[in-house]
Amino acid sequence: MARTKRVIAAVAVSVIAASSLAACGEKKKDNSQPGGPSGGSPNTGATVILGTTDSKVTSLDPAGAYDLPSWTIYWNTFQTLLSLPAGSTTPTPDAAQKCEWTNPKVYTCTLKDGLTFSNGTPLTSEDVKFSFDRMMKIADPEGPSSLLESLEKTDAPDPKTVVFTLKTEDATLPHKLTTGVGMIVPSDEKYPADKLREDNVLVGSGPYKLDNFKPDEEAAFSVNASYKGDAKAANGKFVMRYYAEASTLKQAVQKGDVDVAFRGLTPTDVADLRGKASGGGYQVIDGEGTELRYMTFNVTTAPADQKAVRQAIAQVVDREAIAKNVYNDTVTPTYSMIPNGVQAHTDAFKDKYGAPDKAKAKAFLDAAGITQPVNITLWYTPTRYGAVTADEYVEIKRQLEASGLFKVDLQSTEWQQYQTDYKAGKFAAFGLGWFPDFPDPDNYTAPFLYKGGYFKNNYDNPAVNDLVTKSQGQTDRKAAEPTFADIQKQTAEDVPVLPMWQGKQIAAARTGVTGVKETLDPSYIVRFWMIGKQ
Repeated sequence: MARTKRVIAAVAVSVIAASSLAACGEKKKDNSQPGGPSGGSPNTGATVILGTTDSKVTSLDPAGAYDLPSWTIYWNTFQTLLSLPAGSTTPTPDAAQKCEWTNPKVYTCTLKDGLTFSNGTPLTSEDVKFSFDRMMKIADPEGPSSLLESLEKTDAPDPKTVVFTLKTEDATLPHKLTTGVGMIVPSDEKYPADKLREDNVLVGSGPYKLDNFKPDEEAAFSVNASYKGDAKAANGKFVMRYYAEASTLKQAVQKGDVDVAFRGLTPTDVADLRGKASGGGYQVIDGEGTELRYMTFNVTTAPADQKAVRQAIAQVVDREAIAKNVYNDTVTPTYSMIPNGVQAHTDAFKDKYGAPDKAKAKAFLDAAGITQPVNITLWYTPTRYGAVTADEYVEIKRQLEASGLFKVDLQSTEWQQYQTDYKAGKFAAFGLGWFPDFPDPDNYTAPFLYKGGYFKNNYDNPAVNDLVTKSQGQTDRKAAEPTFADIQKQTAEDVPVLPMWQGKQIAAARTGVTGVKETLDPSYIVRFWMIGKQ
């Protein structure tokens, strides 16, 4: 299955289409908390404030956003048929009582009893069908409808049953149902069938209601008394406070203006916070992350059109030095398209190339008859992935030139022009990044390796295409591991993309705040209900 459009946080420009502070849901009736076994500390009724620089919320309508800031709101206010519990990569029932494959192209879900939206209206299978139908009909360029490319139709044969019929086999459908594309909205006139809702109001059936939203400043939530699910709230209210600068965010958690600082702290900020944590009234928390950074090669643009050049670069680059000297060990080197912590990971690039070795790199070039030094222009975008990106690419340039095999012209441009140019094939080598849609190995392979993929680097290996298609038909993901191993091995051989590092999830939390570490897992879901304050 080709995926030609990916607009997740790490590789998207988020455009805010929202007005100033507006009411975003019905007035809260009481302080009742959601019931069920899944949660963190007992609910003290406290308000938890989380500060972040990850502020570019594209839309409050799930059909209009494919970015992490928007999805963070959705995961806490809407329900999906399936969800990912903290610490798990296996989809489990949420709004659904159960879901199962009734044949390789038909997936059937049965809803729980008594589901209601925050406005009090019942949630039935017609709402689920409506949500998926409008997602595909609207197909907003900033939305996630591309995740449903395998979906033929959605049916609601009775009020509790939803049937998905696929055009092609897609074993990742259960994972997709846990993402922003699977959010369930009410099928009334407030959510038009053919366009986005534009009144800045959000009505879902999740654990929280969105009470107020002020773009780039704040989003305020209260517990949804109508919620029927397994998330048990450890707080009475939750506030997302948005910051423009990492330095301001760091100061906010040090002063106690926020309870948690997460997403946006620089490596220098993290090191400073660690050094002052003792007696500072806060702690620094490390969680597992699967955010990736790549050096990408356009395989039809010289000199990256020669595999030996790509292999020589893979042989020279020292990921360990980048992680230590540039990122202060807030990232870890990665040697595969599939990161550590995700099923089917192998160290394919380490197996192929071993430690950085100039002599081995030269042998690749000599065998192909390539004169050295090779002149290559390396591009990066200076602000999209943070200011440290510039330091990273200076280090890569230093490493390549220190080998004596390359002469690097380092260039940069801002994201809007950058994405236009790399997609047009103007760059031979360029840096990009990726946050996962869901923690399945397909999400780290198919988007980039199948017929050119989202990175538009013209890589089109029929053997890899066949392997990707095969993996997507294997509903037993354990049985699919050998297929993914072959994909990783072939990618290391061809080097259309060079995996560089995966980022840790690092937060700073005030003393007495609980549940933060438990929600920092490969899904990248910030579960508001798990974070409490004593």
